[in-house]
Amino acid sequence: MALIVLAADKGAPGVTTAATALGAVWPRSVLLAECDPAGGDLAYRLPAADGGVLNPARGLLSLGATARRGLTVQQVQEHSQKIVGGLDVLTGLTHGEQAAGLTWLWGPLGRTFASVPGADVLADCGRLGAHPEINELITEAELAVLFARASLDHVAHLRERLAVLPKGPQLGVVVIADPRQYRSSIDEVRRIVTATGREVAFVGGLAHDPKGAELLRGQWGGRLDRSLLIRTARELASRLTTHTAPRSALHEPQH
Repeated sequence: MALIVLAADKGAPGVTTAATALGAVWPRSVLLAECDPAGGDLAYRLPAADGGVLNPARGLLSLGATARRGLTVQQVQEHSQKIVGGLDVLTGLTHGEQAAGLTWLWGPLGRTFASVPGADVLADCGRLGAHPEINELITEAELAVLFARASLDHVAHLRERLAVLPKGPQLGVVVIADPRQYRSSIDEVRRIVTATGREVAFVGGLAHDPKGAELLRGQWGGRLDRSLLIRTARELASRLTTHTAPRSALHEPQH
């Protein structure tokens, strides 16, 4: 189905928290793939489906070791794991030095993610800039979403990143916003993004909710479901899936 890239620029917040929240409430089948070349920490911050720990040796690094002669959807599935709550995840590199031997992987990985049958892929690409080879994955996406806060420095970095992102995917912007100024923050960033002249499909929001983020680290119950983080993640997931509707749905006759 659809490959959706989630990323940020220098100094921008919480892409992994946002990606995990979106995966938890995604209305279609989904795989959360940790694709930050600088390394990730899903294996250490989220419990496995059985309540134990995820295997840090099983994920993107082990997938790369088997994929030099070609990469298939089945291989991606074999190297994925399931976390508490039922979300399928492909854990990332454990440190940035491992990316040096995997510069060839990002393009094939993007093409494979985009061809997963019956499921979307949310690719958490972390902070952009230090590893330009990740652009080979981004170009394969249907939608690339940049996260930022509504502060002068973060919006300045966002504006610069919009100018250099590769052509191809639709672009979206999500503001990690203080609930007290939620709508006004989104509106202000929307005004600035529109002034750049870069075509952006939407500017949306996600609540800055540290308590909800802590609950997301393992307490997947009623308290988490009522958090501002999850409530706004549901709204955002609905918007993202609208922009990546399956082709059959796009061509269904209207009644």
